[in-house]
Amino acid sequence: MKTNFTKALAALSLAVAMTSCTKNNKDVPENPGNFILAVTPAATTGVADYLLTAGSLESGTISTAGNGIEQDGSYRYYVTSNNKFFSMLYGQGNPGAVTTYNITNGKLTKISNFQSETVQAFAPVNDDILMFKIPRTIAATGNTLATWYRVNTNSLLIAADGSVNAIEPTGNGEIAHFSWIKQVGNKVYAPFFGIKNRSFETDYPDYAGIAVYSYPDMKYEKTIKDTRTSFIGRYFVDGLGLVENGDVYAFSSAVAQSGGVMTSTKPSAIIRIKSGTEVFDNTYFMNFETASNGYVITNWLYIGNNNFVAHIEPKVTKGAYATGRQLAIVNVVNSTVKLVSGLPAVSEISGITTNNYTPKDGRTAYVGVNLANSAGSYVYKIDAGTATATRGLKVEGGVITAIQHLQ
Repeated sequence: MKTNFTKALAALSLAVAMTSCTKNNKDVPENPGNFILAVTPAATTGVADYLLTAGSLESGTISTAGNGIEQDGSYRYYVTSNNKFFSMLYGQGNPGAVTTYNITNGKLTKISNFQSETVQAFAPVNDDILMFKIPRTIAATGNTLATWYRVNTNSLLIAADGSVNAIEPTGNGEIAHFSWIKQVGNKVYAPFFGIKNRSFETDYPDYAGIAVYSYPDMKYEKTIKDTRTSFIGRYFVDGLGLVENGDVYAFSSAVAQSGGVMTSTKPSAIIRIKSGTEVFDNTYFMNFETASNGYVITNWLYIGNNNFVAHIEPKVTKGAYATGRQLAIVNVVNSTVKLVSGLPAVSEISGITTNNYTPKDGRTAYVGVNLANSAGSYVYKIDAGTATATRGLKVEGGVITAIQHLQ
């Protein structure tokens, strides 16, 4: 089923007006560089992110005062592909802007701006950004459809769009709400959690599923299933990691719920799909709660050489939307978990950024740490070899929401 968005969106794709901060107080000068930090200014409600640049993440200071490019709207999500930075507005059901930037001489330059439907999952696939708008209500008649769009990262236009049956992957009558999507070989893997009509609850809490689609035609092929843990990823959280040998690892927080209570009987865990197969590997199961001595995993960043920097939360305080305020180094081949030292105490942290940067050298990650009581925000360098964190770049005037890099 096709939609009529392509021509309308393409006509808007060449708008190039740039909006910059115009504050007079410029205590900290701009910091040109190829690192991009999205920062939400300190305010009560309804504030938009500012995009700032930096030459280094390991030292110095940047500030929103008199610097940066203000984004339209108060809910933005970011992805980097084809050496371009995409800023996507979550329109809460309404169409939202997709703004694209590159970096010239250490400064961000807007190169396109267009509208798309609000989407709940998006990721680079080949030379595209694939985006999904996912329903939360079962259609009264006919199929319940999730709509997809392909934004070409060369032309910066909507290249194609279509729809898929949103109930087919679960096989149980619930909507398959994709937690995220990822390219695996020439396929698209879409891990999902089942939701009942108008509810983020499920009658099938001990079920991990990944829908597999061909690309670029987005034909549903199969669902990869497992019942040793709960659903993969979380809302707006990528629960899949593709390592160098082609194996795919998947984590579950085991936070499925019904009636407002946790109903998963299985542990938070990591499971695997071996390269060249499309089934979960029954010989591999990493009980994360046991390996970590009492934690669940809530997010992760693959840094290379089978190592992830994971966000973790004590099992006793886990929740459907509880995001971990501690970090650990997870090696999925060795099934080891090492807590990271050098971070502020959990009581001093208001949040840890989930959209972070790694050069994928197997050892290094840069993570945003926002401190409580307006005590500031910093980038911390994570060393996986020593499982330590070192404070680096200071960010003034707001909280860090994303850290990315362009060449």
